[in-house]
Amino acid sequence: MFVEFIKFIVYSGFIVLISKYILVTTLRKLAESLDLKPKTIGNIAGYATSMPELLTIVASSFNGLIGASIVNVLSSNIINLIQYSLSIFLNKNQKAFKNKALKIDIILVIITIIIPITLLYFNIEVSLGIIPTFIIFYALFRFLNHNAHQLYLKKEDEILEQQIEKEEKWERNNKKKTIKYVSYLVLTGILLFVVGNALGNTLENLCNQFNISETVIGVLLGFITSIPELITFFEAQKHYKRKKVDDILGVVEATNNLLTSNIANLFAIQSVGIIIYTYFSW
Repeated sequence: MFVEFIKFIVYSGFIVLISKYILVTTLRKLAESLDLKPKTIGNIAGYATSMPELLTIVASSFNGLIGASIVNVLSSNIINLIQYSLSIFLNKNQKAFKNKALKIDIILVIITIIIPITLLYFNIEVSLGIIPTFIIFYALFRFLNHNAHQLYLKKEDEILEQQIEKEEKWERNNKKKTIKYVSYLVLTGILLFVVGNALGNTLENLCNQFNISETVIGVLLGFITSIPELITFFEAQKHYKRKKVDDILGVVEATNNLLTSNIANLFAIQSVGIIIYTYFSW
């Protein structure tokens, strides 16, 4: 049992390290080389930092542990919000929440926590029938996020455009660098797949051979897979402080990272888990 726990920690650690030092970093460089806005960079980082959840939920569902995957999503989304709040507080960026777009985003984040709590509390079966609802919710959240930013962050977009004009242009639109970053992403995806498969085997051993509850496994996975978000929340705000531009730009990026990660976990990745669980349980 001790050996299996060591494997669990090692494989989970690999996923976190790969996500932090390769996946997230590469995606950020790619986004900046293409001159993307903080909102878009935050969205990309959100999907990137959800890669560990994707791997662990796929592994859990493949091994018949759908309960662990639901708890994983819930704990990850709660921990993401706590980490995000901590990063805002420590960077003293609370004033940014005077902006209505950010308030709307946080409300949406809270809903991504309420939904899995409701599923667990009322013991609602997570089957293929719930996936269309998840798809509708995902589209709705994206629509609300997009329109809120269009309405309430016009001034911040103008600030960013002015900053871009001051920066050197040689790094942007560099095709060689773009190709290099894309190549890194492909290799990283292959590496994550291999590690994720090993983690799945370890999860199966822990649950089936040693009677570790799915709830405990899910919570552990939630903590482990939320570490990349913690890193990117702080990095986003420090990045714009270094550029000496309006602090709200860093908060916008971090907030979209949070929202994208949470809705990806709940609506997209959980749906993938349900499909895999249903297919292999037949």
